Amino acid sequence: MFAYFNNPQNVLQLSSKVLGIGLALLLAGIYGAYLYAGQLSIVVLVSMHAMTIIGPTLIKIGYVMRLLAQHRLSAHHRIKVAA
Repeated sequence: MFAYFNNPQNVLQLSSKVLGIGLALLLAGIYGAYLYAGQLSIVVLVSMHAMTIIGPTLIKIGYVMRLLAQHRLSAHHRIKVAA
């Protein structure tokens, strides 16, 4: 499993998925918690509010993963050019 994270290209692809899932959770949570006009059970309402917290957290994690992968890719590129 650690070999998967050693490849910056894999991390870059995973970061895109994490960013997308985080955005989807955030938007669904906002819609369900604040914009939906129908009646929701308390469990669903609490879940929607939790999604408004989990979504941005995944966005931040995905963004940091993207930054690290891009940094490692640029460092890898500089090593090849210098050699």
